[in-house]
Amino acid sequence: MSATQKHSEERLMKVLLAPVISEKATFVAEKNEQVVFLVMPDATKLEIKAAVEMLFKVQVESVQVANRMGKKKRSGKFNGRRNHTRRAFVCLQPGQEISFTEEAK
Repeated sequence: MSATQKHSEERLMKVLLAPVISEKATFVAEKNEQVVFLVMPDATKLEIKAAVEMLFKVQVESVQVANRMGKKKRSGKFNGRRNHTRRAFVCLQPGQEISFTEEAK
């Protein structure tokens, strides 16, 4: 995919699943001006960048993606596994900010 190719708006609305609100994500946000999102397993960096810019009206500098393997868990004699997740670390351009702590209006 090239950077000039347009992504469908419907697809971009589905790419971001949820923001990650954790101690590590908060530390990364304060130190590196990054925001962490759970994204679809097949989402590309270009789709993630376009989705964040469209939904939050901010300028994205770069996107890093990490695939996290689900933990193996056991319940009684049955073995199981949590779902694999894909996280996107979105670096915003200087002066840009996304805040999830504000109340909805």
